[in-house]
This record gives sequence, structure tokens and C-alpha cells, in this order.
Amino acid sequence: MVNTTYVGIKTLMRKEINRILRIWTQTLLPPAITMTLYFIIFGNLIGSRIGNMDGFDYMSFIVPGLVMMAVITSSYGNMVSSFFGAKFAKHVEELLISPMPNWAILVGYVGGCLFRGLAVGIIVTGVSLFFTDIQIHNIWIVISTVVLTSVVFSLGGFINAAFAKKFDDIAIIPTFILTPLTYLGGVFYSISLLPEFWQGVSKINPVLYMVNTFRYGFLGVSDINIYVAYTLILTFVFILGFFSWLILHKGWGLRS
Repeated sequence: MVNTTYVGIKTLMRKEINRILRIWTQTLLPPAITMTLYFIIFGNLIGSRIGNMDGFDYMSFIVPGLVMMAVITSSYGNMVSSFFGAKFAKHVEELLISPMPNWAILVGYVGGCLFRGLAVGIIVTGVSLFFTDIQIHNIWIVISTVVLTSVVFSLGGFINAAFAKKFDDIAIIPTFILTPLTYLGGVFYSISLLPEFWQGVSKINPVLYMVNTFRYGFLGVSDINIYVAYTLILTFVFILGFFSWLILHKGWGLRS
């Protein structure tokens, strides 16, 4: 049974990775182009007028935030499009009646999203080298934060896809929730620049904790306590992971 589960996870992940690589012009290239424009506009053109941020030049300051933004959107987008596509084409029903455990199905899909998220993160980091030098304060914080954040938004995309009834439904959360949270999550600025009231409001945004922890891994500076951030991120992983497993277990939104 253990070997069968392992084969099932590996097969599902391979399918997802092959899909990502087969349509790389849609999955890997757009984030590189988009982030290049961000580096040019915000880093070179606007950054030269802003000067330093938290003791670093503006380009160096925004690189971790832009990498994290690319990872978040890619992980979420991959899951919501892939799983909803499988649900729409009735492939999910084959998985649900297979001997593969529900947690293994979830791991297979999340593993594929993690591959895309990390691949995009590496590509965007590579692009940033054309604009600034990168320093790494703590490589383990960088790796753990990007992995956990990718998992969180992969699970969020799974929940969105499970309850979506049509293709329009999978665009609502990225447009009206994910994008505002990302742009207001400290990608382009330090919340220390904000009035005290808005600093408090910003701390409600979970993306702020992910971006700042990732930035701490690169630069060693953060607007928030990284231990609090890790606790919050791990809590999201547990809650969203359990709810996603429950969706598969109960068949919510999956069985017509």
C-alpha cells in the first residue's frame, strides 16, 4: 500500500511538472517578463528618486518582495487552473475512486505547484541579477519561507478550484483578494513609513509576514518578528491543508 501511494504521488507530480514544462511560455515566461518590467520601472526609474530603504538601495529592497510576489501568484495560479481543469474534465472523479489516499492526491498536486513556484522564483531571482547584486543573510530562512508560502497559496488555490462552478469563478479571488493583499504586503515599501494606525492595519495582511520573512533571509531586516511570521505561516499550512483534505474526503464541490 505504501509503495502504491508513493507511485501515485510520483505519477501525479510528474504529470503536473510535465504540463508546466510543456506550456512553459504560459507558466514560466510571463512572470519573468512581468518582473523585468517591475525592476525597470520601480527599481531603475522610480528607485533612483526614492533612494535608500531600511539602509539598502531601493532595488535591493524590492527584489525579495518581487520574487515572493511571483512565487505566490504562480503557485496559486497553477493549482487553481490545473485542479479546476481536472474537475471540469471529470478527471478528479477517477482520482476519487482510485485506491490513492486523499492526502496523497493533495501532496501530488501541491508538489507540482511547488515546482512551478520555486522555478519561477529562481527565474525571477536570476533576472534581478541584471539589475542589482544579491546578498543572502540566511539561506535556510530563504528556502523555508519560499517553500511554506508556495504551499500555503497552492492550498488556497485548491480550495478556490474545488468550489468554483465555472472558469470565471477562479479569477475572482486572484483579482479582488490576492492582488490587493500582495501589493499591500510590503513588496514595494517598509510599513515603518506608514502612520501608526496604518501599520496596525497592515499587520492584518498575512502576505506582509511572508514577504518580510523572505526579505529578512536576504537582507537581515524585517518590519515584523520572524518567529511570529513562521508561526502564522505554519498555522495557515495546517488549517488550509486540513480543510483541503476534508474537501477531498467529503467530496465537497467535487461530486455532481
